[in-house]
Amino acid sequence: MTIKQMMDGVEYHEEYVTNPRGLQLFTCGWLPANSSPKALVFLCHGYGMEVSGFMKACGIELATAGYGVFGIDYEGHGKSMGARCYIQKFEHLVDDCDRFFKSICDLEECREKSRFLYGESMGGAVALLLHRKDPTFWDGAVLVAPMCKISEKVKPHPVVVTLLTQVEDIIPKWKIVPTKDVIDSAFKDPVKREKIRKNKLIYQDKPRLKTALELLRTSMDVEDSLSQVSMAFFILHGEADTVTDPEVSRALYERAASGDKTIKLYPGMWHGLTAGEPDDNVRLVFSDIVAWLNERSGHHRHRRHGEIHSEMARADSSPVSVRGPPPPGHAGGFLCGLTGRGNHQQCRM
Repeated sequence: MTIKQMMDGVEYHEEYVTNPRGLQLFTCGWLPANSSPKALVFLCHGYGMEVSGFMKACGIELATAGYGVFGIDYEGHGKSMGARCYIQKFEHLVDDCDRFFKSICDLEECREKSRFLYGESMGGAVALLLHRKDPTFWDGAVLVAPMCKISEKVKPHPVVVTLLTQVEDIIPKWKIVPTKDVIDSAFKDPVKREKIRKNKLIYQDKPRLKTALELLRTSMDVEDSLSQVSMAFFILHGEADTVTDPEVSRALYERAASGDKTIKLYPGMWHGLTAGEPDDNVRLVFSDIVAWLNERSGHHRHRRHGEIHSEMARADSSPVSVRGPPPPGHAGGFLCGLTGRGNHQQCRM
């Protein structure tokens, strides 16, 4: 069953789909109320997060700007079925997103529209792995404080990892991994921070053993494959982020093989750029995201090849743009860190 409603001039849909493991997964979408979407944006939320509440403002903001926006709660997250925040295999998350997102893109009215991934924190890793799974399918990605590598500052000692690996199949769901309160570290505005804390769909307990190991393995896997990244991307990162290291995002930008890449670092901003900053900062971030998407959205899906477009900037300076042929021999290590297709949200023409 599909639920529809109008909010702030945006049409909102939600429904459940079933993954190959028989679990019901929650999906939702935001569409411009009075026009056809000029492009499609697919949301990949962060660890422990969800799309209908935590990313609602993002959906409305992008739909108001003319985009069709679609999201899914991963297995065990938000309103989806599964043990709370238990990631048995990270590839399950990627495969479920791939299946649902492509079911939207396969709709006749959506096939010719540009399609972009949008990943926040751990969702950045999901977005990059979706691209790796089908390198020519996506027209680009917005990566907000992406988790592309476990920072050397917090990476566990190899001996600890070895010990945990030996018991992960015995006690995979045990909440034994110590961690500090991420909400306190991620969201600067105290009022918004408390609102996020009261969202009962957000997982706020200790990470499960197997989940923590899967995140570590995934970050290492992603780190090893940067040279394969060829889609356009825009990285946004707060320079005061203590959850994901902005230097890792800077390394991703420098090493990626993409011919169209942009990074913007925001002085003084924390991890939660779109949900935890003061309103003026949030407006600035969304303005940058919409401007980047607008430059790359249109009736024809693929941008011209043989050109490199590279930008790097801080929020208090003007971007530097370089265009020309891709550098020869460009390569590098990765240093950064559903069935139920009957009633999908429609992209009206």
